[in-house]
Amino acid sequence: MMYFSRLKTALVVGACLLGLVLCVPNLVAAPASWLPWRTIHLGLDLRGGSYLLLEVDMATVVKERLDGLADNARAALRAAKVTQFVATPQSAQNRFVVHLADVSQQEAALAALRPLGASASGRPDIDFVTPGNGDIIATLAPQALTERANLAVAESIENVRRRIDATGVVDPQISRQGDARIIVQLPGIEDPNRIKQLIGKTAKMTFRLTDDTANTAAPVPPPGVDFLPMENTPGQKIAVRRRIEVDGANLTDARAGQNGQTGEWVVNFTFDSTGTRRFADISTKNVGKPFAIVLDDRVISAPVIREPITGGRGQISGRFDARSATDLALLLRAGALPAPLTVVEERSVGPELGADAIRAGALALAAGFALVIVYMGVFYGLFGWFANVALLANLVLMLAVLSLFEATLTLPGMAGILLTLGMAVDANILINERIREEVGRGRTPLNAMEVGFTRAFSTIVDSNMTAFLAHVMLFFFGAGPVRGFAVTITVGIATSLFTATMVARLLMVRWYAQTRPAALPV
Repeated sequence: MMYFSRLKTALVVGACLLGLVLCVPNLVAAPASWLPWRTIHLGLDLRGGSYLLLEVDMATVVKERLDGLADNARAALRAAKVTQFVATPQSAQNRFVVHLADVSQQEAALAALRPLGASASGRPDIDFVTPGNGDIIATLAPQALTERANLAVAESIENVRRRIDATGVVDPQISRQGDARIIVQLPGIEDPNRIKQLIGKTAKMTFRLTDDTANTAAPVPPPGVDFLPMENTPGQKIAVRRRIEVDGANLTDARAGQNGQTGEWVVNFTFDSTGTRRFADISTKNVGKPFAIVLDDRVISAPVIREPITGGRGQISGRFDARSATDLALLLRAGALPAPLTVVEERSVGPELGADAIRAGALALAAGFALVIVYMGVFYGLFGWFANVALLANLVLMLAVLSLFEATLTLPGMAGILLTLGMAVDANILINERIREEVGRGRTPLNAMEVGFTRAFSTIVDSNMTAFLAHVMLFFFGAGPVRGFAVTITVGIATSLFTATMVARLLMVRWYAQTRPAALPV
C-alpha cells in the first residue's frame, strides 16, 4: 500500500503535469489555429447574454395531425368505393368526423378507416365511435396526443439548435422545460432580435402552381385555391393552388449567392432524388406557367417556368439583401419546425453583471480555498500540508477535465467547485485521523501510515460513490444550472479520489523514504 514503483510514480506525476497543460488554454490565447485549444466556456450568468423561453404551439400540432388524418381518410374511403361522404376535422375536440350520406356503407367505411389508427406501439392511436346516424367520430387517443407533443418538442429543440449553431453563437444552451416549453440561453448575445426572427419562423417551404383563372379580388377563393400575400409587396395577393407539388423537406442544401447577370442576391437550392424527380415532372408539364415558392403561407417568389428543370437545382429570387438571403438559406438547411414557437419570456444579462458575478465567485472560491489550507496546516501539521498540495492538484485536474470537455461554467458550477474542495478535504481528514489513531495505539510510523490508508480507503470510496451516484442522477433529471452544478461535483469527486489516495500518499511515501522519522508529525 505504501510502495510506489518508478512507473507508478511517473504516472501520478504525469497526470498532474498533464492537468496543468490542459489548464493553459484558459489563460492564454491559441498560438495557432490548428492546435486543439480547449477551454472552459462561461455561462449566461457569468458572461452575459440573452435568455429566451419558447413555447411550442400544440394546437397547431393537433390541427395539422387531424388535417393529415382527414386527407388520408378521404383517400381511404375513395379507395373503398364509399360514395357521398364529408370528412371534417374538429381540432377543438381532438377529432375528425366523417358523415356518410348512405348509412348502409358505414361498416365498409369503418373497415377502411381503422388502419389509420394503427401505431408502431401496437395500441390504436384513434378511437372510433359510430353514433348510428351515418357519422363516424374518430378521436385521437390521449397517448397519441402525448407522443405527438413529445415528438414535436424534441424536433423543435433539434431544429432550434441547428438554426442557432449556423449563426455562429458559441456554446448556446438549449433544453426542455415542462411539456411544451424550450429554454434557450445565448451567452455573449446582448441583442437576440435576429435569433428571435430565425426561431420564430416555421420555415415550412412548399412549391405550388398558381391559378391564373382565379380572381384575387373575390372575397372567398375558389375550392382548392388559397389567396396568399406576396412577400415584400404589401397588398398584393396571388392565387395559389393548395396542392403541394414539391415539399421543402426534399431540399438537401441551400446557399446564399449572387446572380451572375444582375448581381442581385438569391438563394440557390438543391433537391434530393425524390424532389428532383417531382420538380422535373412538374416543370416539364407546366412550361410557361408561374410556379409559386411559398414560405410560411407567404409567396416569396413566383417565377415563370421557362424550360424543364431536370438537374435538381433551382434559384429563389425576391429582393433579397445579403443578410436576408443568408437567413433564408439557413432556415431551409435547418428544416421546418413542426409547429410555431412563441417567445414567452425574454431576459438579458449585461456583461457588467456577469463580471461582478465572476469576481464574487472567484473571491468566494479563493477565500474558501485559503481557509481550508489554513485549517489543514494547523490541525495536521506536515501531513496537512501534503493534503493541501493534493487539494491544489485536485483543483488543477478538475479544471483540466472541464476544459477537455469544453464544459460551461455557471455560478452554480463555481459553487460546485468550492463544495468539491470541501468534500476533497474530507478524505484527507479521514486518512490523517486514522494515522493519528494508529500512532496512539503504539504502531511504528510506517505501519501506522499503512494501516491508516488501508482502513480509510474503503470508507472514502463508499462515501464518494454514494455522492457520485446522487449527482449523476441530479445531472440526468435536472436542467440548466442544476446540471452544471452536478457536472462540477461529479468531476470533482473523481479527481479528489485520485489526489487523496494517490498524490497525498505519494508525498508521504517520498518524505518517509528520505527522512525515516522515529515519530510521525500528526
